[in-house]
Amino acid sequence: MNYYLGLLLFICFGSISAQTDIETEVKQTITTFFEGFHKQDSTIIKSVIYKDVILQSIGKNRAGIIQLETQDFPKFLKSIVAIPKDQSFEEKLLRYHIQVDGNMANAWTDYTFWFNGVFSHCGVNSFQLIKENDQWKIFYLVDTRRREDCDN
Repeated sequence: MNYYLGLLLFICFGSISAQTDIETEVKQTITTFFEGFHKQDSTIIKSVIYKDVILQSIGKNRAGIIQLETQDFPKFLKSIVAIPKDQSFEEKLLRYHIQVDGNMANAWTDYTFWFNGVFSHCGVNSFQLIKENDQWKIFYLVDTRRREDCDN
């Protein structure tokens, strides 16, 4: 009986450890994305992006109407690189919620965004990732943007 209990515990803790390692890999991919984002380095960003990435944002327009906007990835990179060096920006990730099934992962990250040290907005990023050639790549990123109900 003790043998079977030990075997069951080994299997359970072994799968938990493997899942934790995979979640760490997914989190590192997102960390690398934001490292490139904050350094305004398109090469670092592209290192963790899948070839056909889709970027979208959900937020209110000037009239207060909720809309879903799609952004062209090359234009996104150009806009990040073009931010003047005397301007500072930081997206602070508050929490990670990661789910994995085989070669697909989802990471939900709450965030606050700061520009020149002043709070700008908050929301959630939803990253969809694919594991290709033993490396996690972001193939879809959608975020929400709001100015109220934020943990800053």
